[in-house]
Amino acid sequence: MVAALIWELERTYANRGELDPMKGVKAVLFDLGDTLIRTASVAKILQRILSLYGVKRPLPEIEKARREAELEISIEDYRLPYMEFWVKWNLRILKRLGIVEDLDRLSREIVRVWWDNADVELYPDVMETIKHLRERNLKLGIVTNGFKNDIDEILPRVGLEGVFEITVGVDAVGKPKPYKDIFLHAVERLGIRPHEALCVGDSLEMDYIGALKAGLKAILLDRDGVVRDKGVHKIRSLLEIVKHV
Repeated sequence: MVAALIWELERTYANRGELDPMKGVKAVLFDLGDTLIRTASVAKILQRILSLYGVKRPLPEIEKARREAELEISIEDYRLPYMEFWVKWNLRILKRLGIVEDLDRLSREIVRVWWDNADVELYPDVMETIKHLRERNLKLGIVTNGFKNDIDEILPRVGLEGVFEITVGVDAVGKPKPYKDIFLHAVERLGIRPHEALCVGDSLEMDYIGALKAGLKAILLDRDGVVRDKGVHKIRSLLEIVKHV
């Protein structure tokens, strides 16, 4: 599947007379989680917050409940308002953990204190990468499956407030990556064409394949070198982007 997409993309560039698949990039769109920032695991964050309210559960049990709850998310859920989405998500997990008392209040409290307990931090290569891309007069943006409220919580905590021309969360179009709608919304807001945007993210399916299907250029951030598909255009550090734009 990946190889076929890359072949189709290269054929498109050849038809345009573009020998370099990264030629003509005017903007770089970043994923957020595990690309620009890292946090404690979802299960660890939940364990910390639950303990604040006197609820003790082992980490493997919380992780199992999280995975099961994630499987129940539907496309319709992404059209819910921010608080409703996360309360619904939290309720699924809490019920699987056998918690029966004061569920609605606890679900809302988890949302309220989430980012205070998440250990949010930038990857060390982010600031220098942004500096180099700015020097090339490239527009910068974020496209994430988080909500706009989450983006607005995170960026000031890591010193990235005001850095990006656009920040696009899943609530902008009611569809997450890899649906093309969210990528096309981002490039439309930037006033450029899809092939003039380069998407950089850590997920092969969500970021890389999703961007290619939407007509964007794409690079996979594979920090640990785990992706073996030779057809995937990948990098180990964000600083490597500078060689391609």
